[in-house]
Amino acid sequence: MTDRRARRRRIRIRIGVAGLLGVAAIGAVRGFQSQASSVTPTPPIETVPGERAVWPDHGQAAFVLAGEPRVHAGPHQHMAAIASVAKVMTAYLVLRDHPLRPGEDGPTITLTDADVADTDRRRRQEESVVAVAAGEQLTELQALQALLLPSANNVAAVLARWDAGSLGSFVIRMNGTARSLGMTHTRYTDPSGYDDATVSTAADQVRIVDRAMRLPVFASIVATPSATLPVAGTVHNTDALLGHGGFVGVKTGSDEAAGGCFAFRAVRRVDGKRTTITGVVLGQPGRDRIASGLAAAAAMVARIAGDRAAPDLQR
Repeated sequence: MTDRRARRRRIRIRIGVAGLLGVAAIGAVRGFQSQASSVTPTPPIETVPGERAVWPDHGQAAFVLAGEPRVHAGPHQHMAAIASVAKVMTAYLVLRDHPLRPGEDGPTITLTDADVADTDRRRRQEESVVAVAAGEQLTELQALQALLLPSANNVAAVLARWDAGSLGSFVIRMNGTARSLGMTHTRYTDPSGYDDATVSTAADQVRIVDRAMRLPVFASIVATPSATLPVAGTVHNTDALLGHGGFVGVKTGSDEAAGGCFAFRAVRRVDGKRTTITGVVLGQPGRDRIASGLAAAAAMVARIAGDRAAPDLQR
C-alpha cells in the first residue's frame, strides 16, 4: 500500500445495489474506473461519463483488494473525525506489544476505583461504555473484546494506561505508528475516537485496518458476534453485517461529528475470483449513523463484486 505509482484500473460491474437497512434502492450501473493512489497526495478519481463510481454518494471511502499493493481512494479525501474506528489502532498496538496466539487469554488487568469513576464520568457524557467494578479482573482478550465488540470507550482508556502507563504516552505511540505506516493525514488525540480531534482519511484508515487484520486474534475478535465479560455480562458486536454477504468484520464508529463510519473486510468473488476486500467508509449521513455506515459499505462491496443487491439484514 506504500507504492506511489498511480495507474488506472477498470473494474467492471453489472448492476446496481439494492438498499440496506431501509436505504433506498440504487439505480443500475455498468462499471467504474478509479485511479489507484497512495494517500499523499490523493489524485482525483476519474470516472467514465455515464457510468456510476463505486463510491458512496456522501462522505469518503477507500478500499484495497488482497494481492494489490495500492489503496483505491475515492474522491473527497480529507482529514475528518473517525469516531470509534480509532479503536482499530488501539487494539493493534495492544496486540503488537502484548501478542496473543489463538486460544490464549493473555495477562490479567485488574480494574480500580479510578476506572469505575472514569466509567461513570463517560456514562454521564453518554459515551459508549461497559459496566465495570473495582477489583474486576479482565484478561487481555476480554478487554479487547469489550473494546471492539460493544465499542467500550472506558476500556479503551484502561488498555491504553495498561499498555503505555498513561493516555498521553499511548497517544504518542498511536501517532508514531501511524507515521510509520504512511498515514500522513492522521492525528490521534485519544484511544477511543470520542475526541473529535482524532481525525484521519478513509485511505489512511485502510492501512491500519489491513495491518490489524493480519493479526489472527484481532481478526478472530472482530468476527465474533458476542462475548461474555465478568461484570458486564454478554456484550454484542455492533457490526450487524457480520455473517452477511461475505462480511467478516471489522469496526463501526459513529457520532455527530464523524457521521456513520465503518472499517470493514468482506470476502467476495470479483471477476470470478475469490477476493478479500478491505475498506473504510467515513462521514455517512442518516438518523441511524451506524446503519448508514454499514449500508454504504455493503453497497460499495456489492458494486465491486458486481452483485445484484447488498445483503438484506431484515431477513
